[in-house]
Amino acid sequence: MLEFYSPDNTYEKLLITYSEVLVKAGFPSPAQDHTELKIDLNQELVKNPSSTFFARVSGTSMVEAGIDDGDILIIDKSLSPEEGSLAVCYLDGEFTIKRIAIKTNYILLMPANQDFRPIKVTADNEFLIWGIVRYIIKKV
Repeated sequence: MLEFYSPDNTYEKLLITYSEVLVKAGFPSPAQDHTELKIDLNQELVKNPSSTFFARVSGTSMVEAGIDDGDILIIDKSLSPEEGSLAVCYLDGEFTIKRIAIKTNYILLMPANQDFRPIKVTADNEFLIWGIVRYIIKKV
């Protein structure tokens, strides 16, 4: 299940301090210059405002892809799906997030949790690839 939200594009820019220095995941580098810039997250994350939506994830079918219950997805409806795309799909009256596998006569919706099985989508299903996930926002 997903809860959808539209971005508010009537905002004044909200500039947040951004450090140009890369954050190392290994040993810290001594005495680097710290250049501070400003970044607008809407400009950075929302490339197509009229076709971009946010959704909050509910469920655990994609945990092995790093998508957890409560994460926020940034979804662009203007992008075309490709093999392996992380997509928000409308299937038989419900929304779900899965990786898509495009076959000759059907599509597979692939979970990223061994407790869930792939879903075979055929002509008998009411189905729509609603949008492509561009970013995932996580609470740590």
